[in-house]
Amino acid sequence: MSEMKDLLAIGHTAIDYIMTVEKFPKPNSSIPIETMNVFHGGAGANVAMVGAKLGLETSIISAVGEKFLNSEYEKNMHELNINTENMIVSEKYDTPTAFGMTNDEKDQIFYFYWGAGKEFAKSNPPEKAIKSSQAVHLATGNPTFNQKSSVIAKKNGKIVSFDPGQDLNMYNEQKLKKVLENCTILFANHYEIERIEKILNCDIDKVEEFGPEIIVKTSGKDGSTVYANKEKITVDSIYHPAIDPTGAGDSYRAGFLYQYIKGKDFEDCAKFASSVSSFIVEKQGCQTNLPKYKQVIERMKEFYENK
Repeated sequence: MSEMKDLLAIGHTAIDYIMTVEKFPKPNSSIPIETMNVFHGGAGANVAMVGAKLGLETSIISAVGEKFLNSEYEKNMHELNINTENMIVSEKYDTPTAFGMTNDEKDQIFYFYWGAGKEFAKSNPPEKAIKSSQAVHLATGNPTFNQKSSVIAKKNGKIVSFDPGQDLNMYNEQKLKKVLENCTILFANHYEIERIEKILNCDIDKVEEFGPEIIVKTSGKDGSTVYANKEKITVDSIYHPAIDPTGAGDSYRAGFLYQYIKGKDFEDCAKFASSVSSFIVEKQGCQTNLPKYKQVIERMKEFYENK
C-alpha cells in the first residue's frame, strides 16, 4: 500500500439477517417474523463503503471467512476501490453474521456470531496500513486489537475515531481508557454515552479528560450533539421515514469523518452526517442506499437552509 489513503476502517465485515417483528418475544416464547432479508453489513465495512461512495480513498481491515474471497461482497468493495489487501482471512471460521430484529417501535435487538472475528485476538494490526492512512476509524471489533491500532495511529499523528457501539460491554474501565487516551473523536449514541459515563464514573463533560478532543453523541430522530473545546453544538436530524434504522449510526460516522477530514467545522460535519444517514434508513439494509456526495449536499442544503 504505497499511496496515502483518506480513511482506514478497522472492524467487522458481516452478513446481516435483518428481521421485523411486531414485538420482541418474552423468554420461553416465540413471535412470528414478519419479514427477513439478507444484506451486507458489519460496522467497519459500513463505514468503509459509505465513505468510499462519498469519494474517500478507503481501506478496511476485517476478519472474514474464506468464502468472502471473490464473493459479491468483496466485489462490491473493489468496485468502490476499497483496499482489502490487509483482510484477516480465517481458514477455520465463517465471516461474522448478525441477526437483527426491529419491532414496531423501531427498537432493535441483535445477536452476533463472531466467527472469523475471533482471529482479531491473535493478530497484530498492520502498521503499514495505519501509517498510510490519514484517519483510522475503530468500529466494533476486538478491544485489544483496537487498542493496539489506536496506539500505532496516535504515535503516527493520525486522526483516530472510536465507536465501540454494541460491543461496549466488552470494554472494562481499563480497556476503555486505553483506547480513549489515543483517540481524537469518540462516537456513541445516547444509550452508549450513558454507559460510558457509568464505566468512567463521570458525566460527558469530563469524558474528554480521558483523551478524545471531540465527542459526538447521536440520538436518532432527536439529532446529534458535538462536544468539543468546552462547547456544545446540537444539530437536528434530517427526518425521512425510517424503513430500517440499521446502519444509520455507521453512515453518520462516515459522513462526519468525510467532512472532518476535509477540514469542515463541527456543525457542518454533523449536518452532513445527518444527511448521509437519512439516505441509509430509507431502505432496508446498511448498504442498500449508499448516497453520492452531490445527493448528500443537496439534501443537506435543502433541509437546513429552509429551517
